[in-house]
Amino acid sequence: MNQVRNELSAAVSEILIDEETLHGRIAELGAQISDDYRGEDLLLIGVLKGAIFFMADLMRSIDIPCEVDFMAISSYGASTDSSGVVRILKDLDINIEGRDVLVVEDIIDSGLTLSYLRRTLGARKPASLEICALLTKPERREVEVPVRYVGFEIPNRFVIGYGLDFAERYRNLPYVAVLHPDLIPPH
Repeated sequence: MNQVRNELSAAVSEILIDEETLHGRIAELGAQISDDYRGEDLLLIGVLKGAIFFMADLMRSIDIPCEVDFMAISSYGASTDSSGVVRILKDLDINIEGRDVLVVEDIIDSGLTLSYLRRTLGARKPASLEICALLTKPERREVEVPVRYVGFEIPNRFVIGYGLDFAERYRNLPYVAVLHPDLIPPH
């Protein structure tokens, strides 16, 4: 167990957002979403795999009835930069036509993936389509995407933890941290 802890902590250059700060902001987002969607037919769509921790905690902070579904999309692979090529790996199980849809995303970087997702879901005729992102990196934006709810705006650094990964590792850190530069492969 100590070896695992050492490996995890060796991947961390610095903690960007600690557990307490994360949970406090997520509670605020949940309260705001509850107020905004009270009386509506809310469907949360989590973008796998990164948003799973955020989605679970956000749902627990929402005090109105809602349904959930998940999509898995890929645009990174084992790289630290989005490839710009988006593939749907797992589509929705629920029909979203006429529903109030809130896409729950871990991070918005270039905006390319979310722009594609908005077009794809918008074509399915939801009553409304909004985005809730835990993190956003405005410096990296190539395509502007309207985001209704933002947890934190962060600098252009590669982050891990709280669902965010590097090559499928480090999602299990309970905070958001900057990946140690020694682990980032050269471009």
